[in-house]
Parts: sequence; C-alpha cells; structure tokens
Amino acid sequence: MNTQSHRGALACAIGLLLITGISATSCAARALAKIFGHEGDADQTHALKELAPLYEPPEFIAPGPAFDAKKVMAGKSIYRIAGPDSNPWYQQGFNGMKSAAEKVGYSFSGCSNEGQLSQYQQCMAQGIKQKATLIDLFAGPNPNDLAPEIAAAQAAGTLVAVSHNFGMDATVPNVSANFSVDFQLAARLLADWVISKNETAHVLVLVSDELPSTADMRVGITSEFKEFGGAGIEYSFVNVSIAQWGTGLKPAVEKAMAADPKLSYIICIYDSMAEFVVPAIASAKKDGKIKVIGFNGTPFVLDMVRAGKVEMTIGECQEWTSYAIADAEMRLIGGMGAVKNMHIPFRVFDKSNAAEAGVPATYGKGYGDTFKADYAKLWGL
Repeated sequence: MNTQSHRGALACAIGLLLITGISATSCAARALAKIFGHEGDADQTHALKELAPLYEPPEFIAPGPAFDAKKVMAGKSIYRIAGPDSNPWYQQGFNGMKSAAEKVGYSFSGCSNEGQLSQYQQCMAQGIKQKATLIDLFAGPNPNDLAPEIAAAQAAGTLVAVSHNFGMDATVPNVSANFSVDFQLAARLLADWVISKNETAHVLVLVSDELPSTADMRVGITSEFKEFGGAGIEYSFVNVSIAQWGTGLKPAVEKAMAADPKLSYIICIYDSMAEFVVPAIASAKKDGKIKVIGFNGTPFVLDMVRAGKVEMTIGECQEWTSYAIADAEMRLIGGMGAVKNMHIPFRVFDKSNAAEAGVPATYGKGYGDTFKADYAKLWGL
C-alpha cells in the first residue's frame, strides 16, 4: 500500500502558519494530521466540489470556430484503424464516426482486426492503398509500433492521427496529431469519489499497463490521493492486461481481499473490468463491503450501477467522442491545426441517475440530445 511522505505536508503547514500568523487553515490542519499519523484528514470538500457539476447532462463546448465542413471534406476520406472488433465499444466508436461522416458527406471506412500488430500493419497498407486523406489510429494501435508504416503513409501524402489513446499533453512521435480525452481528469474524479465517501478507505486500483492511457490514469489517481486523500487512505495498483481480464482479474481481486481484510474500494480504471470483479466480490460474500467504481460508462456496467452491484461509473459518451474526433480530424485536414482540447465531457452515474442512461442502458443515452445539432451548426450544415 502507498504511504505518503510527510515533507511536503510539513512545508505546507509551517508555511501557512508563518505567513498568515493565524490558526491553521484547512490545508495546514490536514498537513499536521498527516505528520502525526491521524486518520480522517482527507479533503472531502475538494472532492465533493469536483464531483458536484457532473451529475447532470453536460453542456457543449465548441473546440474551435465554425467552418464549412462540406467544403473542407469535398473529395476527402478518413480511414479508421481501431482495437479488436470483438469489443462492442470499438464498434460504437465506428458507428459514431460514420454517422458524422454521413452528415458532412465524406467517405469513411475502417479495418477489421483482432488487435494484433501484424493486422494493424496490414490495415495501414490498406489505408495507403485506398489513398485515404487521413488514417485515424483509434484507441488501440500504438504509433510507436507502426513507425515504418506511418512513414510510408506520410510519404504517400496521407495524414496519420492517433485518437483516444494517449494523454492530452503527451508528445506522440510519428503522427500529425494526438486527439485525446482527459484521462488524468477521469482518474482524479475516481479518486475524488473514494475521498468523498471514505476517509480511511483501502483501495485496489486495477489497471492495464499496455494501453498508453493507463499511464495518465495512474498519474491522476496517485496525485489526487496524495494531495487530497489524507493519511487514512491506502491504495495499491495491480496490472492485468486486457487479454487476461477473463482469467486474471478474479484471482487478482481474491489475492487483494486475502491480503487486506480492510479493503473497501476497487477502482476499475476501465469499467468493463467489473464484469469479472463483481462476481469475485460476491463469491467472497463481501457485497456492500467492497465498493466498485470505474470509468467509461459501458452500458452493462451502467445496468450494474442501477442494480446496486457497482457504486458509480464516470461516463464518457462514445458517440459524442466520435463526433469530437471527427471534428478535430476535419480541422486537421482543412489546415486549421491540431485541436488541443476537444472538450469531451464526463458524467457521474450512480444509483440516483443511472436510469437516465436507459433501462437497459444504451450507448450515448444520458448525455443530453443536443450535441449532434451543436456539431452540425459548427460545421455549417
């Protein structure tokens, strides 16, 4: 489990006391509590403030000025290479980007695969053969593994962008642009949820380190717990690759429960992990004692939230994300530069509002119904 350093806490406390000359502020009080090992010193006010705006459907924020999308995309095409076809999340992403393409009127196609590097390489060759204007590497293909293929595409005059894979501030080699969601923010919100609920929580964080986005999720969770979690919260990370979820998550959870009888929260940084985590908790007869939370807003997980088997998931509307990526890639094709922030929103779903995602839950429901019209207006349609 992670134990926090006292040096920064001491500096915070002494600095505030010397500078202000008054009794300890909230920061100083928490800092001194950490120094002396007191529990219950988490900053729950901060955590609740961060979570509060996210219970309602999000508002649209334009990522840039309006432009004539039909003019920009006349005669242009986008070719998408994503993760395994067997994962319905990827299919929803494809459907969303295809919907955007149909509205604007440009050619959009994709490459079937099961997530193997050799298949990604073949897909790249196919995209070049089709003379795509832009190849989109969506949430799976790592451009670091495809440097020769990307160089060949660029030599042929094809732009290559990576989307929904790396952190927002990441420098991604070989590609023309990195279009990301704020993975660190999602991770901080997961930590904030735990802080707001249990100042002495013992937390297992399940990760899949082969995905570039996981690095940002680790940073976000660690930084939030260190800064606002107090001395009473303990947490550890366990890595289980996506390919091993079916066989590896259950024993990982069983091992963590045996090692720490006080385990109270499991964070699934990708909420589909809950499919294997929740049964492991039930088998140990620890329903209600160990809470599960996650990120993505996968429909079957939203159903589990509604049923009380998962406490909360931070949802990201896949269709909204697809429209945002399509917008960013059209801007890149049109010579408007790389969008720095696509303003892809999150929404907190717990038992109080999970039904708004549908019964049963469906992709895209629960985030309001105006974003498509907002993008259409932005694109001059």
